[in-house]
Amino acid sequence: MRMFLRTRLVACCAALLTVAAGLGIRSAASGVVAKYAGDALYTILVLTVVVSVAPRVRPGVAAGVALGVSCGVELFQLTGVPAELAARSALARLVLGTTFNGPDLFWYAIGAAVGWAVHRAVGARRGRGQALGTIS
Repeated sequence: MRMFLRTRLVACCAALLTVAAGLGIRSAASGVVAKYAGDALYTILVLTVVVSVAPRVRPGVAAGVALGVSCGVELFQLTGVPAELAARSALARLVLGTTFNGPDLFWYAIGAAVGWAVHRAVGARRGRGQALGTIS
């Protein structure tokens, strides 16, 4: 039980660091650098939420879920519904975006790969050879 609380705490801290990194990049950079870094960080943030909710999740599963959610949100933008919601809500705009952009899918995959690598490294560093308390 204690291990799961620690895992959730680490994941929540990682989520806060991810948001801070995203805000920092948006304030320091612009254009495609900020946009695509934001895409990768979006997927990493989703991964941290997955680990927070399910602390026993394997790194590959967490990365796959995060990638699936990110790609699903991007494809949902093809419907126009997110754009309508974003017109009414800043939160909807941040979470769902507004318009489909194919290259975003690549950067989501980059974010999932980075998140997977960090998840594995944190587990190995904790001396169990496992990622955040999971069975590999």
